[in-house]
Amino acid sequence: MTQTRKPTKPSPKPRQAQNPSFSTTGMKLIVPLQGVVQGRGGLLLGTLVPCALFYFFQLYLKRRRSNFSPPSPSSEPTLPRTSSRSSLSTRGAISRVRLSKLATQISRPEDSLYYVGLERVSRDPYHAVENPHGIIQLGLSDNKLCFDLIGDWVARNLEGTMSGGVGLGINGIAPYQTFDGVMELKMALSDFMHHVMGGSVKFDPSNMVLTAGATPAIEILSFCLADHGNAFLVPTPYYPGFDRDVRWRPGVDLIPVHCRSTDNFNLNITALEQAFSQARKRGDKVRGILISNPSNPAGNIMTQDMLYSLLDFAEEKNLHIIADEVFAGSTFGSEKFVSLAEILDSDIDKSRFHIVYGLSKDLSLAGFRVGVICSFNESVLAAAKKLTRFSSISAPTQRLVTSMLSDKRFIREYLETNRKRIRQVHDEFVDCLSKLGIECAKSSAGMFCWANMSGLIRPYSEKGEIELWEKFLSIAKINITPGSACHCIEPGWFRICFTNIELEEIPLVIERIRRVVESCNSSS
Repeated sequence: MTQTRKPTKPSPKPRQAQNPSFSTTGMKLIVPLQGVVQGRGGLLLGTLVPCALFYFFQLYLKRRRSNFSPPSPSSEPTLPRTSSRSSLSTRGAISRVRLSKLATQISRPEDSLYYVGLERVSRDPYHAVENPHGIIQLGLSDNKLCFDLIGDWVARNLEGTMSGGVGLGINGIAPYQTFDGVMELKMALSDFMHHVMGGSVKFDPSNMVLTAGATPAIEILSFCLADHGNAFLVPTPYYPGFDRDVRWRPGVDLIPVHCRSTDNFNLNITALEQAFSQARKRGDKVRGILISNPSNPAGNIMTQDMLYSLLDFAEEKNLHIIADEVFAGSTFGSEKFVSLAEILDSDIDKSRFHIVYGLSKDLSLAGFRVGVICSFNESVLAAAKKLTRFSSISAPTQRLVTSMLSDKRFIREYLETNRKRIRQVHDEFVDCLSKLGIECAKSSAGMFCWANMSGLIRPYSEKGEIELWEKFLSIAKINITPGSACHCIEPGWFRICFTNIELEEIPLVIERIRRVVESCNSSS
């Protein structure tokens, strides 16, 4: 019986056989290996070929994986992932992020001993109870002699000033204010300056621009009167802060006009003419003269004749004059202070004269940051009002100071007491220094004495002066300002600010100074 066979299903072929490319690849892998096994090619071929084959095989698999992208679980399109994070590790070292030239320059360590001294005090400040062996600050012209009067007035009037009265409630201090100052404060400040300067001159509030202290006032005027790379003439010795105020952002250079001890560091036109001529020969473009009257740090006052000569010089050379008069009300000598504004009459081109004032010195309100520009130049005023966007006074400060300046009785009593206390401390301090063999230049204003310690320095040079300054910090634990920081041409002069201490603290300071004097005398 013939039995019919059922058709059988063909057996499935191996997957390798279904993929001819894979078969070819397999042959390419096997044939060379066969040669290696049979010994052809020697040891070198037997070592290199397997390594090379393994490398290319891994590269082949990596490319296949990169070309394969699994389907997204969501139907919505997705953003492609970047390879920036993974590529960071393959770049090697990353360059430091760049800063502007200005930031790079001013971020460097301090080179002015004035600011180095202030920083040293901040790390170890003197306190009668908490740190009696700390450094006493005599390098900053802060007036602490009348803090009791200011404190009493604020305690009595702060709440009423901020909560009541026209424009003094929350609606008067919380919203935006005009950047150049409210008119009420300009009017009050105008009256105060009139009183401070002996009632001899009046200031028009419409010619005033308020700033957050005298520092931005000087900087704003520098922006307005000179271009980057231009220069101002400055009589020496001068306040070390001018270097920052004028140079940092406006980029205006300062050309020293050297004054000497033989003239009690008073300015004379001959020195001014010489400095101007030398600057012109160097190719410097001089745009103005920057003066501090009363002088900081010498404490002398410009005479009326000298101011007239200065005006004539400025008109002849077509220069501006910036007069920093922040110590106008801190006088204690026989000399009368004369403001630049007092000698400007109708025959003079007033557009080139600008006055800077503030309340940090005469009213002991350094922390309130209240300054003012008084100018007779309409273009300068227009530009300054816009630039005060970056240095405006806070609204609560303006309201509080307006109320204080409007208290005529308080202002009158304060100015009388302030002058009396400054004179008392000055006379006592200078007399004590004299007994130690340290003489001071004759001064009539300010909160400092300009002391001659040239007899204590060895050698007689700037190096010797700096070494003596270091002794005051390390041995006496006192910070004072060396003359080199004020660009004084004669070594050995120091500015000592006596309004940082009370009358009762003078013996402590003098005893510390005595240590340095004895140390210098014994070593010599």
